[in-house]
Amino acid sequence: MEQPVAVLSPQFPRRPTRPVRVGRVAVGGGAPISVQSMTKTDTRDAEATTAQVRSLERAGCEIVRLAVPDEEAAEALRAVRKAVDTPLVADIHFDHRLALTALRAGVDGLRLNPGTIGSRSKVEEVVRAAGERKTPIRVGVNAGSLERGLLEKYGGATAEAMVESALGQVSILESLGHGQVKISLKASDVGRTLEAYRLMASRVDYPFHAGITEAGGLLSGAVKSAVGLALLLREGLADTVRVSLTAPPEEEVRAAYRILSSLKLRERGPEVVSCPTCGRCEVDLIPLAAEVERRLSGLSAFFVAAVMGCPVNGPGEAREADIGLAFGRDKAVIFRRGVPVKQVSAAEALEVFVQEAFSLAEKMEREGR
Repeated sequence: MEQPVAVLSPQFPRRPTRPVRVGRVAVGGGAPISVQSMTKTDTRDAEATTAQVRSLERAGCEIVRLAVPDEEAAEALRAVRKAVDTPLVADIHFDHRLALTALRAGVDGLRLNPGTIGSRSKVEEVVRAAGERKTPIRVGVNAGSLERGLLEKYGGATAEAMVESALGQVSILESLGHGQVKISLKASDVGRTLEAYRLMASRVDYPFHAGITEAGGLLSGAVKSAVGLALLLREGLADTVRVSLTAPPEEEVRAAYRILSSLKLRERGPEVVSCPTCGRCEVDLIPLAAEVERRLSGLSAFFVAAVMGCPVNGPGEAREADIGLAFGRDKAVIFRRGVPVKQVSAAEALEVFVQEAFSLAEKMEREGR
């Protein structure tokens, strides 16, 4: 898999954190912000799960989490682990023994939820086994599954309750000398999530896995995630991210990269710039721009592609992009790095532009960009 480009951004300095390794991927300690997702197959179906992990890897996903609801799913992790190179994290709830089986299957990380994992003795058993293998543990707190005592103490799933839940679990890991720790504090609303990460940042120096949980469908969830992650990233409170959507997991990965790319933090795949259209537009641009996005979505090389529909901003945007398409009446001009390279009819513009975009991507890949 071609690696996304990491961009140093003085606009968004990260808080200093300890480094953690999830398989081949470094998290925290100044490493590039990594992108995660979660399989949505039945983990017991090792073949289907392996196929989805491979699809996620092609989309640029760097760490994949898998639900482990029972022993059969935990055992299936062994086959998945042998079939893929991507770092795998086992998502464990309710039964700590599933974490032990997942560790034996060779997973690269565990996610434990303090609200569902059980007593201290069970957690200690898992931590000792993880320590023997130097496997990192994410303390993953969700507002929807906090311990009953904390809900009663704080009158609900407040940011303070989420932080106390995480700190309680972290204290167990620290008492056993387990320093490979990540933390997440997720709610389905932006404000509470941001407050929880701010509070936790003043207490620990472990890296943060960030995101808005149960964000919603493709459009609403991507918007909410973009708002929440932008605020967290602005304050340096994210070391690895997941965009949680009620949508195929590959869309989560694409959305995450679009968010990071918009902030100039990671760049992967084409960024399509297109005008919103108005009464001056002389071509049916909305479906055309959507088709350009669809056809270029499988490319990993980062470049800006502009699809513009009128002479006001069109030529300027097309010139500034790496590759641009500017429509006029019944014709269009294709620009490449500011230079007009072809004039084509409106009818053939889409096909020719996509061919030019693929040609540019191939050239960039040959040059290692």
